[in-house]
Amino acid sequence: MAQIRLDKYLADSGIGTRSQVKQYIRKGMVAVNGTTVTSGDQKIHSESDIVLFQGKVIAREDYVYYMLHKPAGYVSATSDNISPTVISLIQDTTHSDLFPVGRLDKDTEGLLLITNDGELAHRLLSPKKHVDKTYYVEVDSVIPEIAYETFANGMDIGEDKLTLPAKLELLSPQSAHLTIQEGKFHQVKRMFHGIGCEVTYLKRIQMGNLVLDSDLPPGAYRSLTAQELDTLLH
Repeated sequence: MAQIRLDKYLADSGIGTRSQVKQYIRKGMVAVNGTTVTSGDQKIHSESDIVLFQGKVIAREDYVYYMLHKPAGYVSATSDNISPTVISLIQDTTHSDLFPVGRLDKDTEGLLLITNDGELAHRLLSPKKHVDKTYYVEVDSVIPEIAYETFANGMDIGEDKLTLPAKLELLSPQSAHLTIQEGKFHQVKRMFHGIGCEVTYLKRIQMGNLVLDSDLPPGAYRSLTAQELDTLLH
Protein backbone atom coordinates (compact mmCIF):
# COMPACT_ATOMS: atom_id res chain seq x y z
CA MET A 1 0.00 0.00 0.00
CA ALA A 2 1.46 3.33 -1.08
CA GLN A 3 2.62 5.81 1.55
CA ILE A 4 3.11 9.51 0.96
CA ARG A 5 3.94 12.56 3.07
CA LEU A 6 0.81 14.34 4.21
CA ASP A 7 1.95 17.77 2.95
CA LYS A 8 2.77 16.37 -0.49
CA TYR A 9 -0.57 14.55 -0.64
CA LEU A 10 -2.46 17.76 0.12
CA ALA A 11 -0.39 19.86 -2.27
CA ASP A 12 -0.83 17.33 -5.07
CA SER A 13 -4.57 17.37 -4.32
CA GLY A 14 -4.71 21.07 -5.15
CA ILE A 15 -5.23 22.37 -1.61
CA GLY A 16 -2.32 24.80 -1.98
CA THR A 17 1.40 25.02 -2.41
CA ARG A 18 3.62 22.93 -0.15
CA SER A 19 4.34 25.96 2.07
CA GLN A 20 0.65 26.89 2.24
CA VAL A 21 -0.27 23.34 3.15
CA LYS A 22 2.27 23.30 5.98
CA GLN A 23 0.66 26.45 7.40
CA TYR A 24 -2.78 24.83 7.22
CA ILE A 25 -1.47 21.81 9.07
CA ARG A 26 0.18 23.92 11.81
CA LYS A 27 -3.13 25.76 12.28
CA GLY A 28 -4.92 22.47 12.97
CA MET A 29 -6.97 22.56 9.78
CA VAL A 30 -6.06 19.00 8.73
CA ALA A 31 -7.07 15.68 10.28
CA VAL A 32 -6.20 12.08 9.41
CA ASN A 33 -8.66 9.37 10.43
CA GLY A 34 -10.38 11.80 12.79
CA THR A 35 -7.23 12.99 14.55
CA THR A 36 -5.91 16.51 14.04
CA VAL A 37 -2.39 16.51 12.62
CA THR A 38 0.26 19.15 13.30
CA SER A 39 3.14 17.93 11.13
CA GLY A 40 3.26 17.58 7.36
CA ASP A 41 6.08 15.05 7.70
CA GLN A 42 3.58 12.39 8.73
CA LYS A 43 3.22 9.54 6.26
CA ILE A 44 -0.24 8.38 5.29
CA HIS A 45 -1.63 5.41 3.40
CA SER A 46 -3.16 7.18 0.44
CA GLU A 47 -5.45 4.27 -0.41
CA SER A 48 -7.01 3.77 3.03
CA ASP A 49 -6.46 6.76 5.34
CA ILE A 50 -9.20 9.40 5.46
CA VAL A 51 -7.77 12.91 5.16
CA LEU A 52 -9.92 15.92 6.02
CA PHE A 53 -9.23 19.58 5.31
CA GLN A 54 -11.48 21.97 7.22
CA GLY A 55 -13.79 19.05 7.91
CA LYS A 56 -14.11 17.96 4.27
CA VAL A 57 -12.78 14.67 2.97
CA ILE A 58 -9.98 15.01 0.41
CA ALA A 59 -10.71 12.34 -2.18
CA ARG A 60 -7.78 11.84 -4.51
CA GLU A 61 -6.83 9.05 -6.88
CA ASP A 62 -3.12 8.35 -6.72
CA TYR A 63 -2.78 8.01 -10.49
CA VAL A 64 -4.86 9.47 -13.29
CA TYR A 65 -4.70 8.86 -17.03
CA TYR A 66 -6.03 11.25 -19.65
CA MET A 67 -6.21 10.93 -23.42
CA LEU A 68 -5.62 14.38 -24.91
CA HIS A 69 -6.13 15.38 -28.54
CA LYS A 70 -3.23 17.80 -28.69
CA PRO A 71 -3.87 20.84 -30.86
CA ALA A 72 -1.18 22.65 -32.82
CA GLY A 73 0.45 25.57 -31.03
CA TYR A 74 0.93 23.83 -27.68
CA VAL A 75 4.23 22.47 -26.39
CA SER A 76 4.54 19.05 -24.77
CA ALA A 77 5.80 20.27 -21.41
CA THR A 78 4.61 21.01 -17.90
CA SER A 79 5.73 24.65 -18.10
CA ASP A 80 7.07 27.04 -20.71
CA ASN A 81 7.89 30.75 -20.67
CA ILE A 82 6.84 31.36 -24.27
CA SER A 83 4.12 28.98 -25.46
CA PRO A 84 1.04 27.42 -23.84
CA THR A 85 1.56 23.87 -22.61
CA VAL A 86 -0.54 20.75 -23.02
CA ILE A 87 -0.90 20.60 -19.23
CA SER A 88 -2.74 23.94 -19.30
CA LEU A 89 -5.53 22.16 -21.22
CA ILE A 90 -6.19 19.71 -18.37
CA GLN A 91 -8.66 20.99 -15.78
CA ASP A 92 -7.64 18.83 -12.84
CA THR A 93 -7.17 20.70 -9.55
CA THR A 94 -6.46 17.59 -7.48
CA HIS A 95 -3.24 16.52 -9.21
CA SER A 96 -0.42 19.01 -9.58
CA ASP A 97 2.06 16.38 -10.75
CA LEU A 98 0.69 15.68 -14.24
CA PHE A 99 3.01 15.44 -17.23
CA PRO A 100 2.82 14.37 -20.89
CA VAL A 101 4.14 10.94 -21.79
CA GLY A 102 6.65 11.72 -24.48
CA ARG A 103 6.33 14.74 -26.71
CA LEU A 104 4.77 15.94 -29.92
CA ASP A 105 6.22 18.88 -31.81
CA LYS A 106 4.51 22.23 -31.27
CA ASP A 107 2.88 22.12 -34.70
CA THR A 108 1.94 18.42 -34.48
CA GLU A 109 -1.54 17.33 -33.43
CA GLY A 110 -2.94 14.11 -32.08
CA LEU A 111 -2.80 11.55 -29.33
CA LEU A 112 -0.97 12.45 -26.15
CA LEU A 113 -1.21 10.59 -22.86
CA ILE A 114 -1.27 12.80 -19.76
CA THR A 115 -0.65 11.13 -16.42
CA ASN A 116 1.27 11.24 -13.15
CA ASP A 117 2.30 7.58 -13.33
CA GLY A 118 6.05 7.72 -13.84
CA GLU A 119 6.48 3.96 -13.99
CA LEU A 120 4.01 3.60 -16.86
CA ALA A 121 5.61 6.51 -18.70
CA HIS A 122 9.03 4.88 -18.38
CA ARG A 123 7.71 1.61 -19.83
CA LEU A 124 6.05 3.33 -22.77
CA LEU A 125 9.07 5.50 -23.58
CA SER A 126 11.85 2.99 -22.97
CA PRO A 127 13.82 2.42 -26.19
CA LYS A 128 13.99 -1.28 -25.29
CA LYS A 129 10.20 -1.62 -25.45
CA HIS A 130 9.85 -0.46 -29.07
CA VAL A 131 6.29 0.77 -28.58
CA ASP A 132 4.65 1.44 -31.95
CA LYS A 133 3.51 4.99 -32.71
CA THR A 134 1.34 5.61 -35.76
CA TYR A 135 1.04 8.99 -37.49
CA TYR A 136 -1.16 10.40 -40.21
CA VAL A 137 1.12 12.36 -42.53
CA GLU A 138 0.55 14.79 -45.39
CA VAL A 139 3.48 15.90 -47.54
CA ASP A 140 4.13 18.49 -50.25
CA SER A 141 4.93 16.08 -53.10
CA VAL A 142 4.24 12.56 -54.32
CA ILE A 143 5.63 9.92 -51.98
CA PRO A 144 8.10 7.81 -54.03
CA GLU A 145 7.77 4.03 -54.13
CA ILE A 146 11.26 3.71 -52.68
CA ALA A 147 9.81 4.97 -49.40
CA TYR A 148 8.37 1.55 -48.52
CA GLU A 149 11.71 -0.23 -48.68
CA THR A 150 13.70 2.69 -47.29
CA PHE A 151 11.53 3.02 -44.19
CA ALA A 152 11.26 -0.75 -43.69
CA ASN A 153 15.03 -1.25 -43.81
CA GLY A 154 15.87 1.69 -41.56
CA MET A 155 17.42 4.92 -42.80
CA ASP A 156 20.08 7.43 -41.93
CA ILE A 157 18.57 10.62 -40.49
CA GLY A 158 21.81 11.91 -39.01
CA GLU A 159 21.84 9.80 -35.84
CA ASP A 160 24.49 7.34 -34.68
CA LYS A 161 22.31 4.44 -35.86
CA LEU A 162 19.77 3.86 -38.58
CA THR A 163 16.13 4.21 -37.64
CA LEU A 164 14.36 1.05 -36.59
CA PRO A 165 12.16 -0.60 -39.25
CA ALA A 166 9.04 1.49 -39.93
CA LYS A 167 5.81 0.62 -41.75
CA LEU A 168 4.37 2.90 -44.43
CA GLU A 169 0.73 2.65 -45.52
CA LEU A 170 -0.06 4.89 -48.48
CA LEU A 171 -3.46 6.60 -48.35
CA SER A 172 -3.07 8.86 -51.37
CA PRO A 173 -0.11 10.06 -53.47
CA GLN A 174 0.68 12.68 -50.81
CA SER A 175 -0.68 11.18 -47.57
CA ALA A 176 0.07 8.08 -45.53
CA HIS A 177 0.09 6.35 -42.19
CA LEU A 178 3.58 5.80 -40.82
CA THR A 179 4.26 3.52 -37.86
CA ILE A 180 7.60 3.92 -36.08
CA GLN A 181 9.06 2.30 -32.97
CA GLU A 182 11.07 5.26 -31.72
CA GLY A 183 10.59 8.90 -30.86
CA LYS A 184 13.68 10.71 -32.08
CA PHE A 185 13.61 14.50 -32.45
CA HIS A 186 11.47 15.42 -35.50
CA GLN A 187 11.83 11.80 -36.62
CA VAL A 188 8.86 11.57 -38.98
CA LYS A 189 9.70 14.90 -40.62
CA ARG A 190 13.34 13.89 -41.01
CA MET A 191 12.43 10.52 -42.50
CA PHE A 192 10.21 12.06 -45.17
CA HIS A 193 12.78 14.78 -45.81
CA GLY A 194 15.24 11.97 -46.51
CA ILE A 195 13.08 10.72 -49.40
CA GLY A 196 12.52 14.19 -50.85
CA CYS A 197 9.21 15.12 -49.21
CA GLU A 198 8.41 17.84 -46.69
CA VAL A 199 5.72 17.20 -44.08
CA THR A 200 2.88 19.74 -44.22
CA TYR A 201 0.60 18.14 -41.62
CA LEU A 202 1.31 15.60 -38.90
CA LYS A 203 -1.03 13.91 -36.45
CA ARG A 204 -0.37 10.99 -34.10
CA ILE A 205 -3.32 8.62 -34.10
CA GLN A 206 -2.06 5.66 -32.08
CA MET A 207 0.49 4.77 -29.38
CA GLY A 208 0.82 1.09 -28.60
CA ASN A 209 -2.77 -0.19 -28.44
CA LEU A 210 -4.13 3.22 -27.43
CA VAL A 211 -6.03 4.81 -30.33
CA LEU A 212 -7.03 8.46 -30.50
CA ASP A 213 -10.76 8.83 -29.87
CA SER A 214 -12.29 10.18 -33.08
CA ASP A 215 -14.93 12.01 -31.01
CA LEU A 216 -12.29 14.16 -29.29
CA PRO A 217 -11.74 17.48 -31.09
CA PRO A 218 -8.34 19.18 -30.81
CA GLY A 219 -7.86 20.53 -27.30
CA ALA A 220 -10.32 18.10 -25.70
CA TYR A 221 -9.46 15.23 -23.38
CA ARG A 222 -11.05 12.44 -21.37
CA SER A 223 -10.07 9.81 -18.84
CA LEU A 224 -9.00 6.47 -20.24
CA THR A 225 -11.60 3.75 -20.13
CA ALA A 226 -10.97 0.73 -17.89
CA GLN A 227 -10.23 -1.36 -20.99
CA GLU A 228 -7.78 1.19 -22.40
CA LEU A 229 -5.99 1.46 -19.08
CA ASP A 230 -5.81 -2.30 -18.66
CA THR A 231 -4.26 -2.60 -22.12
CA LEU A 232 -1.62 0.00 -21.29
CA LEU A 233 -0.77 -1.38 -17.87
CA HIS A 234 -0.44 -4.96 -19.04
